[in-house]
Amino acid sequence: MPISLPPDVAETIAGSFGERGPRWLAALPGVVEKLCGAWELEIIGDSFGGGTHSWVAPVRRSDGSVAVLKVPVVDKENCGEPTGLHHYGGDGAVRLYEFDPAIGAMLLEWARPGTELLYQPGFPSLEGRPENIGKVEQACRLYRRLRRAPGPVPAGFPELPTAASMVAAWERMFAEPEAAVAEVIPARLLDRAARRGAELTVPDGPLLVVNRDTHLGNIVAAEREPWLLIDPKPYLGEAAFDAGFLVMIQVQSDPTPEHARAVVARTAAALEVSADRAHAWAFMRSMEEIGWAIEDEEPEDLHLHLAVATALA
Repeated sequence: MPISLPPDVAETIAGSFGERGPRWLAALPGVVEKLCGAWELEIIGDSFGGGTHSWVAPVRRSDGSVAVLKVPVVDKENCGEPTGLHHYGGDGAVRLYEFDPAIGAMLLEWARPGTELLYQPGFPSLEGRPENIGKVEQACRLYRRLRRAPGPVPAGFPELPTAASMVAAWERMFAEPEAAVAEVIPARLLDRAARRGAELTVPDGPLLVVNRDTHLGNIVAAEREPWLLIDPKPYLGEAAFDAGFLVMIQVQSDPTPEHARAVVARTAAALEVSADRAHAWAFMRSMEEIGWAIEDEEPEDLHLHLAVATALA
């Protein structure tokens, strides 16, 4: 079958990775052909949509079974995916069958039918609506199950990025903010970020395999289990790290202090982590989003993330 990407994915790759993006797009057909030869695969369908910077398509293996071939543009956020999937070993997440360290390509279990636990429309997210509380709690049970101590990995697998590296980046962003950041973010939020960020420099408990983007769109219906995680963004950090993104996106639906407090308490209890640490990670993730919205000149996103940070503060 011809190799093609959904137009929105191709546009994102072409525009978001400098000169690397067009080179990656031009090389993709040859890369896929090489992988299919090496792993004895036949492409059996069009590439999947819904992603941002990967070519992902269904394939048939030489034994007649089906799988998914994923060729990503590897970056600092997704580089740990194969290592995380190796640690999971299919326990709550799709299985990793093959990994090519040179390319970053993976052969994965095909989670069918693949229906999302909760559809993601973009920002604002839907997790915080009352009718989705049960789904969030279901996701929390899965994320608790996925947390585990890191172990050895095969040669060529990348190291997991660390939550500590995120905290260090936040300190650079908010302790001495650039003029564009200081002009937009109220001083009390910057002061709060400095305090909460400093608290997170010392982990609360052992370092575990945790997840950066704990939304419900990457939990999908499967045949082997009712729900499996796909497209993980694994990091090495404390257990409460899992709460950061999940709390932040829930607050988006009603960015008020009352709703924020309820979300923090409910999510921390469901994840079995400290409510104070869950709050700290969520607040800092909202501040990070503010910084990105300023950098990307996205006024609507900036307004939303400022409201979330203010509610959490």
